[in-house]
Amino acid sequence: MSPARAIVAAGHERAAEAAADVLADGGNAFNAIVAAAFASTVCEPGFTSLAGGGFLLARPAGRADVLFDFFVDTPGRGRGDGAPEPVFEEVRVRFAAAEQAFHCGPGSVAVPGVLAGLLHVHGRLGRLPLPTVVAPAVDLARRGVAVSATQALDLALLEPILARTAGSRAIFLPDGVLLGEGDVLRNPDLADFLEALGADRRATFYDGELADRVVEQLAAGGGLVTREDLAAYQVIERTPLAFRYRDRRIATNPPPTFGGALLGVALRRIEAEGPAPTDPVARAEQLLRTMAGVDRDRAEGHPEVVAALRGELDDDPEQRPRVDRGTTHVSVADGEGNVAAMTSSNGECSGDVIEGTGIACNNMLGEDDLHPDGFHAAPAGQRVASMMSPTFVLDADDRVELALGSGGSKRIRSALLQVLTAVIDLGTPLDEAVRAPRIHWDEDHLEVEPGLRPEVLDALRAAAPVNEWPTPSMYFGGVHAVAPGRSGAGDARRGGSVRTA
Repeated sequence: MSPARAIVAAGHERAAEAAADVLADGGNAFNAIVAAAFASTVCEPGFTSLAGGGFLLARPAGRADVLFDFFVDTPGRGRGDGAPEPVFEEVRVRFAAAEQAFHCGPGSVAVPGVLAGLLHVHGRLGRLPLPTVVAPAVDLARRGVAVSATQALDLALLEPILARTAGSRAIFLPDGVLLGEGDVLRNPDLADFLEALGADRRATFYDGELADRVVEQLAAGGGLVTREDLAAYQVIERTPLAFRYRDRRIATNPPPTFGGALLGVALRRIEAEGPAPTDPVARAEQLLRTMAGVDRDRAEGHPEVVAALRGELDDDPEQRPRVDRGTTHVSVADGEGNVAAMTSSNGECSGDVIEGTGIACNNMLGEDDLHPDGFHAAPAGQRVASMMSPTFVLDADDRVELALGSGGSKRIRSALLQVLTAVIDLGTPLDEAVRAPRIHWDEDHLEVEPGLRPEVLDALRAAAPVNEWPTPSMYFGGVHAVAPGRSGAGDARRGGSVRTA
C-alpha cells in the first residue's frame, strides 16, 4: 500500500464508504470522519445518534494533537427548585451470557453533544462544504440501508426500548415487526434534517423553533432538558492525556473522563514488570493481574489511580456522573498527515425520537449503577464522564503510528489494552491483534471469549472465576484502527469495515 493512501476503519461498511467517498472528493481526514459519523447515525442507529455524545482525537498535519469533547451534559439549567421527578422505564436486556437492567424514557435524556461536535470539528479542521460532507448520510437515510448482522443483534437487544414510542416504532418497527438482518431501514425525516443542515449549519436543535420542540416534547414525558441547557452547550477542546509506554508515546482522552487514565495506569504497571512475556499463558496471567489490580485499586482509591484520574486538570472525575455504554468508533488517516479517531455513543437510546427529525435521543442518565447518589444528583450543566478513549500511538519522531478506539462500555479499556500490548510488545499484525480472543475482568470474575488455547484457559480458571462465552461478542468491544500509510482493521464483533481512498 502506498504511503499516500488514505485509510478508514469504521463500524459499518456504509460509514467507511462515506468517509472514503469524501476523501476521493478532495476532503481531508476530518471531513471524512465527520462524514462517517453522520452516516453512522443512519446505519448504526443502535450505537450512535446526533443526540448522543462523543470525543474526537485529532492530529492536524504539522500541528499539535487536540481532543474535542462533545459528550453529554447533565440537564436542568434554569429550573431552580421544584424540578419534576424524572420519568424512567426499566428494561432488562439479555445478552448471550449476561443480563443487564437499563432505564429509558424522557427522564434518561442528557443534553446531547454529537451534532455540536461534528459541526465544530468540520468548521475548525475541514475544508469541503458541509453539503458535501452530509450528502452520503442524506442518501443513506432517504434510500435506506440494509440492516447489518451487528445492528440486527443490537436492535433485537434493544427492542423493548425501540418499541416505546410511535416515533421510534416508525423507524425500527415500521410494519409492527422489528427490522432484522437484511431489512431496509429508512429514515426520511433524518434525511430532510441533514439536507436542511447542509444548507444552513444553524438549523440545529440547540436554538430556535426546533429547540423549543425538543424541550416541550421531552418535558411532556417527564424529561429535564431545558432551553437553557441546549443554548449553553459547548464543545470543549482539551489537551490530550499523554504518557510513555516502552519506546512509544500514547495520546488519549484526558480527565474528566476515566478510560484514558485507567488505560495509562494499566500500561505503566505492565511496563514496570519488565520485558513483555511472549508465552501465551504468562501473557494472559499478566493481563488478568493488571486488569483486576487496576479495577480493585480504583475502587479503593489507590493514590496512583486517583492521581491518574485527576490528570493535569486538578478535577476529580470520581465526583462526576459517568456513562460507559454502547458505542461505535471511526479511525481515519489521509495521505497528508492528518489523523483522527472518534468514539461516540447514544447509550441504549431512550426510545424517544425528536419529532420531525428522525433523531433518537440518548438515555445517558437512566442507569442506576452509574448514579450511586441518585438520579440527577449532580448539578445541571456538568460534563458527564465516560470510558471512551480515542487513542494515538506515536513513534520516536512523534508521528502517529496507530490510531484506534473502541465501543464496549467498561470493556473499552480492556479491549484497547489487549490490542496495544499485542501490537507494541509482541509485534502482532494489527488485524490479528484485533481478531484475537479477549478477556475482561468484571468486579469479581473474568469474562472470556472462546478461542483461547486450552492451557491458557486452564491457567485463568486456576487464578479466578471464569465465565466463558459461547461465541465472540460485541460485549468485548469493537476496536477499529488504522496504521497510517500501512493498514487498517475493523473489528468483526461490531461490524468493522476498512476502506482506502
